[in-house]
Amino acid sequence: MTESLDYRKAGVNIEAAEKALKGAKQQLRATHTPRVLGRFGGFSGLFDLKDLGKDPVLVASCDGVGTKLKLAFQAGIHNTIGQDLVNHCVNDIVCCGARPLFFLDYLGIGKLEEEVFQGIVEGLALACRQNGLALLGGETAELPGMYQPGEYDLAGTIIGCVERDRILDGSRIEPGDVVLGLASTGLHTNGYSLALKALLEHANMALEDTPPGLSRSLGEELMAVHRSYGPLALELIDRFDVRGIVHITGGGFEGNVPRILPPGVRVELDPSCWKAPPIFALIQEAGKIDQREMYRVFNMGIGLILICPEDAAAGVIEHCEARDCRAMQIGRCLPRQNEPDIVLTL
Repeated sequence: MTESLDYRKAGVNIEAAEKALKGAKQQLRATHTPRVLGRFGGFSGLFDLKDLGKDPVLVASCDGVGTKLKLAFQAGIHNTIGQDLVNHCVNDIVCCGARPLFFLDYLGIGKLEEEVFQGIVEGLALACRQNGLALLGGETAELPGMYQPGEYDLAGTIIGCVERDRILDGSRIEPGDVVLGLASTGLHTNGYSLALKALLEHANMALEDTPPGLSRSLGEELMAVHRSYGPLALELIDRFDVRGIVHITGGGFEGNVPRILPPGVRVELDPSCWKAPPIFALIQEAGKIDQREMYRVFNMGIGLILICPEDAAAGVIEHCEARDCRAMQIGRCLPRQNEPDIVLTL
């Protein structure tokens, strides 16, 4: 006689999912701002847009964590990966001057394990509170057969707003403006495919190792949380003449800086103006990676770029330092005719 099937035998445990979600409700509610409407657990999240500004424009972005997830699986650390996701998305929308309003997450997982789920939600909720946005809703999908045991995928969507006349699009950038770099906390969420191949495969390192030059284990260094520049950047926009912001993510400097440059303007960056953290030299040596490739893939210690007039630079740097974020001048805007958009003087 053929065995009768139910959802649990097919690999999906509804009761376990409901239990895990119930345990996370307090953390999720703690992110809710007064603008969040309706009861928790509905089919949709509701957010009050009343009096957001005189002429507010909604800003949206979505992203995932990428190959850094593989590191989380190997290290068994799941309570920071949500922070990486939220902070990355916050940094993306602050590039146009937007302040975050709410966040939606998607978690796809083969088998829902309560401890893993709680860790992911803990990271998401913490970063949302730190950035002043509500974790408004999301989707958790248990998909047996889609993921290997112990693996999952995590993605998110962020919604923010900015006054129409304060949108940062780089159009006011002009020759003579200076380029400022804000320090990263490490790789952030980019370049992990290359980094893990170089370190773990080519050099046969282990995550428990503490290679020369590092003050903590390789795993701890690589799992450092993607820094959020959101609150700081919004302060800088309010106080100084910030004309452009660049989040150094996939594509490094050459792939991101040109995205905000107006016609007739190019940027020259001088990497000798800052010292890249030791992890980058370790990756380069382990994989015998070309110097230009390093700057094309990784942030090399600069997570966010600000472009402002020269007379505003000192004030911006001082403000960043007072907020415990190292900042420095790393380049200049120049006239452009037939030259490339960006040149790194390597």
